[in-house]
Amino acid sequence: MPAPVSKGAFALAALTVILTIAGCASTGSVAPQDSLKDAATLDAGAAIRAADAQAGWPSAQWWRAYGDPQLNDWVERANAGSPTLAIAAARVREAQSLVGVARSALAPHVDGSLDVTRQGWPENGYYGPGPFNNTTTWNNTAALSLSYNLDLWGRDENAAERAVDAAHVRAADARAAQLELETNVVRAYIGLSQDFALLDIARDTLAQQQKIADLARRRLAGGLGTQLELSQAETPLPEYERQVDVYNEAIELARNQLAALAGAGPGAGASLVRPVLSLAQPLGLPSALPAELVGRRPDVVAARWMVAGQARGIDVAKAAFYPNVNLLASVSQMAAGGALLTFLGGTGTGFSAGPAITLPIFEGGRLRSELGAASAQYDQAVEHYNGTLVGALKEIADQVVRMRSLDSQLDASGRSVAAASKNYQLANEGYKRGLTDYLNVLIAQTQLLRAQDGEARVRAERLSSYASLQAALGGGLDDPSNGPEDGTLAPSKHIGPLRALSASAK
Repeated sequence: MPAPVSKGAFALAALTVILTIAGCASTGSVAPQDSLKDAATLDAGAAIRAADAQAGWPSAQWWRAYGDPQLNDWVERANAGSPTLAIAAARVREAQSLVGVARSALAPHVDGSLDVTRQGWPENGYYGPGPFNNTTTWNNTAALSLSYNLDLWGRDENAAERAVDAAHVRAADARAAQLELETNVVRAYIGLSQDFALLDIARDTLAQQQKIADLARRRLAGGLGTQLELSQAETPLPEYERQVDVYNEAIELARNQLAALAGAGPGAGASLVRPVLSLAQPLGLPSALPAELVGRRPDVVAARWMVAGQARGIDVAKAAFYPNVNLLASVSQMAAGGALLTFLGGTGTGFSAGPAITLPIFEGGRLRSELGAASAQYDQAVEHYNGTLVGALKEIADQVVRMRSLDSQLDASGRSVAAASKNYQLANEGYKRGLTDYLNVLIAQTQLLRAQDGEARVRAERLSSYASLQAALGGGLDDPSNGPEDGTLAPSKHIGPLRALSASAK
């Protein structure tokens, strides 16, 4: 016949149940307040809707559209040697290692300890007479302990998932850094090309002015011109010489910048020859805008992973409201007295095993405050994602508007150069024949110089705007499979066994 349960045991069981219920403290009304924007609901704007929707997403080597082998080689060199990308890669490795740290909490832990001490016992001291009186002995203890957290409420599991999400954020950040580097290299290279074009204009203008000055000298020597005309012709020469020096300096600085972007010393840039850029790519956008943008831009992908990580942070904070159960076991071998290793063969073996339950009873509002902080961090991540998404659409629309405007500006600047060139030729020819004075030549030359300078700058800006558009579209470094699933972007409705039961009910 089984022994009756004592009143003491019954009271202890009842107290355990009460404390367990108390430990499952209510989270109250603490919850996130913000929600993710759906990209499909955002109005892309007239500029994006009017663009050709057959271009597709950028390729991972979008800069090859410029048709310059030197640029292709330099971008690859920058990707291989940039300290910025090396730092980003190290951060990814760090995050991956932290995933291992977080996942270790899900595995059993086995620890060993060994305590070997030499002790001198006092004579007729506190311990009184005995075998250790006025002796020196070895006191040794060896122990092996095992612990395993059952993680009933998924706290450690969600902490590990949050670490995985953080590693994804770092990986997406690394791709964003790579895209920024590639874009900066292309822009710097376009700047180098522009400096060469402006140098050509400055040199041509200087050569033309030197010819005019020579003509003024011959006219003065032949009695057809005046000293004023000669002075007017010679006055612009130092300024035009200065402009030549300015653009030579700009070229050298651009080479230094490209060398630095590639992670090399300034001497590496000396090998860069004049760019041979061209761009026949028509303006076009992917037809899936803006819905697929969330998976194409590295910064948007990183923002989504950040939201997923903060959602798991809320799950971790919720699990702290519930009791925690650890399975503990240990075995030890002890010996006092004897030789150094006597304890290895002794009989002083002890062991312990059983569950250890910890639960919050009264913590002064700490758990709710931690949950509130986690919810606020989630809201920050959500709004960061929303802002990143809106900013991405703005960048795309800006570049579409800009490229369309630059196409129109390029046509206008070309007509301006043609008209100014014709006007300069007529003025110069009239001056040679003595039909007009030098002032008309100077005005015509200034107009031509301004028109050529404007055309060169518009061409460079159009090339740069194409690079900005490719970057705004993600640069081909991501695809939707790199991002988190939609279901992971919100905190779990249930945690631990409740979540498992909810899933099985479906």
